[in-house]
Amino acid sequence: MRIIGLTGGVATGKSSVARFFEARGVPVIDADQLAREAVMPGSPCLARLAALFGHGVINAEGTLDRKRLGSIIFGDPEKRRLLEQVLHPEIRRLAEERIAHAAAAGQRILVYMAPLLIEAGVTDRVDEIWVVTVRPDIQIERLMARDGIDREEAGRIIASQMPLAEKVRHGRVVIDNSGTPEETRRLLAAIWEREIAAHHE
Repeated sequence: MRIIGLTGGVATGKSSVARFFEARGVPVIDADQLAREAVMPGSPCLARLAALFGHGVINAEGTLDRKRLGSIIFGDPEKRRLLEQVLHPEIRRLAEERIAHAAAAGQRILVYMAPLLIEAGVTDRVDEIWVVTVRPDIQIERLMARDGIDREEAGRIIASQMPLAEKVRHGRVVIDNSGTPEETRRLLAAIWEREIAAHHE
């Protein structure tokens, strides 16, 4: 089975790109979704995070308070590393479970969507890397609109991530999502024909 690692920066449109492939029958594994599953109420992962960062990171409903946890680890590499040591093995286990399930179902191609695919050092999980990118001015505008934040905060969030230009260097296929949805759809249709349909007749 061919596993495509789909990555990109914040607000570049990874999810809409993934939906394009999903609509054509390609299973998509979303690492963010796996990260949410890993910390479901009552899970060992959630208990470990509470022990590490204090019970304040758990809401009254028993779910993880992502905002609170985010504020604790933001700008603290050591605390971020602790979080990753708890989360990454569980995400890996869930990913391998899903991949095995898709393979058993006879799938020949799969998309693994992970914003931190390169940074987290999990590129060995995929056969090739596809990067979704946008122009810097568009990335800032889309992030401001999506999260309802000002330009300064959007700039801070983007600056805390691996630069898009660096991610692009890792991509075998680069998808520029700076245009209109229709332009992106046409671009993806061409990539589909060239990269997938031609190999999976």
